[in-house]
Amino acid sequence: MRKFRTGDEVVAISGKDKGKRGTIRSMVGDDAVVVEGLNRARKHVRPNPNKNEPGGVVDKDMPIHISNVALFNPATQKADRVGIRILEDGKKVRYFKSNGEVVDA
Repeated sequence: MRKFRTGDEVVAISGKDKGKRGTIRSMVGDDAVVVEGLNRARKHVRPNPNKNEPGGVVDKDMPIHISNVALFNPATQKADRVGIRILEDGKKVRYFKSNGEVVDA
């Protein structure tokens, strides 16, 4: 079970976007995520008339390493570490380390 999933709200804990929040759009391999609004880069795109795409300079979200993001805890309004716990029925769930609250409700 992974500690981060697509759709989770995360906070950047280091780098140029430190403190910014965003939603995970996709997972890149085992150790990187693409977060909406974080680690933006300006890319020069060539026009493609076959796909009706204009050219120009485009802002694109680039992958960021998972060690540089932490899950956002709505109860404390801060970034928080995540652990994995096995319930009595054998089901695995993620929980916040600070208050023990289950992430997957």
